[in-house]
Formats: sequence, C-alpha cells, structure tokens
Amino acid sequence: MPGNILLRHLGQVEYLPTWLAMQEFTARRGPDTADEIWLLEHPPVYTLGQAGKPEHLLQITDIPLVNIDRGGQITYHGPGQIVAYLLIDLKRRGYGVRDLVTRIEQTIINLLAEHHIQAQRLTNAPGVYVDNAKIAALGLRIKHGCSYHGLALNVDMDLSPFSYINPCGYQGMAVTQMRDFGVTTPMAQLAESLSTHLIQQITLTQNS
Repeated sequence: MPGNILLRHLGQVEYLPTWLAMQEFTARRGPDTADEIWLLEHPPVYTLGQAGKPEHLLQITDIPLVNIDRGGQITYHGPGQIVAYLLIDLKRRGYGVRDLVTRIEQTIINLLAEHHIQAQRLTNAPGVYVDNAKIAALGLRIKHGCSYHGLALNVDMDLSPFSYINPCGYQGMAVTQMRDFGVTTPMAQLAESLSTHLIQQITLTQNS
C-alpha cells in the first residue's frame, strides 16, 4: 500500500454496480480507512453528471445512459479506456478538490510525456488535451471530505460514440487517444504506470 493507498485492479466491470460500490465505500469509511484507487474498464456507457443537460446527448443509440452524482456533463466510457476511481480522504491529506483536480491532470500529463505526447490543460475545461483534442476526462464527487469517481484516459478504443454527444458539454469538441500517437504499450502496463504517477501526485505534500 504505497502512500497508504490500496490499489484494486477490477478488470472490465459494469458501470452501475461499480458506482454503487464507490458510494457505499465512501459512506462506510472511517477516519482510519485506507484510501483506494480502483483501476478498471467499463463496457460502453454514457454517464451524465448531476447538473448535466440531457440535450448534450445528440443521438439516441443502444448505449445506455446513466444519470450519476459526479460533477460535469456527459461523457462516454468503453473498452480500451483506462478508468481510475479515486477514493481519497482529502481532509486527511490536507488539500481540497481543486488541488486534487490539478494533481490528476498532472498525473496524466506526466504519463503522456513518457510516451512523447505533449499534453496540456485548457482554461475552464477540466481534463487533459493534446492539440485541443480531449484525451482524458475527469469528474469527482466530494462527500464528507472524501472523493470518489475519478478519471478516464483514452488509450485504444472506438471513439465513434463520442460523436453522438457534446463531450463534457462542449459542442464540437475533438476527442483523441494514445493509439493515435503511435502508442502500442499494453493496457495493463499503462494502468500500472498511471497508478504510480497517481500515487506520487496524491501523496505530494503541499510544500513539495
């Protein structure tokens, strides 16, 4: 448990029971409960944040839509995308949600740099971008000072379902993935590297 963070590799799991498990974990955790990172993939699913606007789903398909309790608008999850859920006690870590978002974004930027992909943040548009195309989305819920939900990094997937939505509520936003930049590293290896970078960022002290 590096940094007192337990890693769980869940494989490909359905969205709804995973979301309910995050809620239950957060509701039942105590002051001494170890933080956890869940690494996984989902079958095809759209998720719409708690303040999300249904009109950002542009076309009805056979992909299910789940209304959930994270921030943000609509996004897509599917095979070939690494999802990391962050069950972090922010009060114990000593920083807030804005800092956690920055740490998540920096994690992805650092991982992509290892594969010679120059990524950046965009003002007022959470996530990570390459040449203004979104390569990673993030959304969080904070309850009693603890986070759940997390990030989704596009690696090697069918991107066409993004064309049926305004990704994260932005009309015409381009979406990309690591494969488009020649990355052929296996998903499992990328997930391990992502978790290493996440732990480094989450456990950084405010003065580091």
